[in-house]
Amino acid sequence: EINSEMNNYSFLQQILHKIALSSQFMREITFDLENSLIKSKKFKDNHVFVSGLARSGTTILLNAIHKSNKFGSLSYEDMPFILAPNLWYKISSISKKSKSIERAHGDGIFVSSKSPEAFEEVYWKTFNDKSTISIQNFKLFINNIILKNKKKRYLSKNNQNINRIKLISKSFSNSIIFIPFRLPLQHSNSLLFQHVKFRNESKSDNFISDYMKIIGHTEFGPNYLPLVSNYKEKNHLELNHWLEQWYLTYKNLHDNIKNLKNVNFVCYEELCKSKIVWEEISKKININHFKFDFRLSLKEINLKYDKKLLAKCDLLYDQLKKISI
Repeated sequence: EINSEMNNYSFLQQILHKIALSSQFMREITFDLENSLIKSKKFKDNHVFVSGLARSGTTILLNAIHKSNKFGSLSYEDMPFILAPNLWYKISSISKKSKSIERAHGDGIFVSSKSPEAFEEVYWKTFNDKSTISIQNFKLFINNIILKNKKKRYLSKNNQNINRIKLISKSFSNSIIFIPFRLPLQHSNSLLFQHVKFRNESKSDNFISDYMKIIGHTEFGPNYLPLVSNYKEKNHLELNHWLEQWYLTYKNLHDNIKNLKNVNFVCYEELCKSKIVWEEISKKININHFKFDFRLSLKEINLKYDKKLLAKCDLLYDQLKKISI
């Protein structure tokens, strides 16, 4: 995600980010260098992967699980050398004190340099996720992150993994995957709002677009790439486009992965309303249950949309609720 600190990057820092993240060669070199310096290669398989359509509650679920202090995650302090977290931590002058500020989405979620974030896509931009070597390298990557954080388990949030659920489920059969979903009209409206917001802001600051592109953040904004291709509603500035994206994305997940044993759907609204859902999540990932403030966000929506399309989405939402935690 985009951190408001991004606006404070100096010109030299912006150049460093582009060099480190834009170049395939540089990403591979830093990854190889990191692995050459790390002797410990004890691969574990009791991790947690959070993935869903953007704005579904993935960040708040990530923050809640991370608060257990049982997991190592990528964070803002790993930027821009995401593929060499241990090496970068040693050579950089990262401040041990970290000030929290509201992230650029303006959604009340505060972040600091220590906050876990969705930078994992940098790895998948570097390696072909369909190859066996990529999975082995991914296990190395995870190993390096948990070593840097001095933990035994990895916590991932990557919305792009929504198209890799089967691959991750098979490759990490003892790990848990959570897929949050949200009321389709509310969810689609939130996506449209963020899409317009970041598109507009990128027009006055080129680095916003560059930054989102190099970290693989294409779920909305200036570099938007739909996660599904077989859609009819082409206008990204209309609510129908995002409703259709919601339907096609979750329909595919419902039909193709609901029987995978380590995949769990999580209803955002129930997570906010019911203490039982968070208790069940805690049990599944073997952490001590603690209180966490999940806030329900409901907006008044006056935009035009196709009522038949929404009815299809709402029906699917009800189906997902029946098989969710």
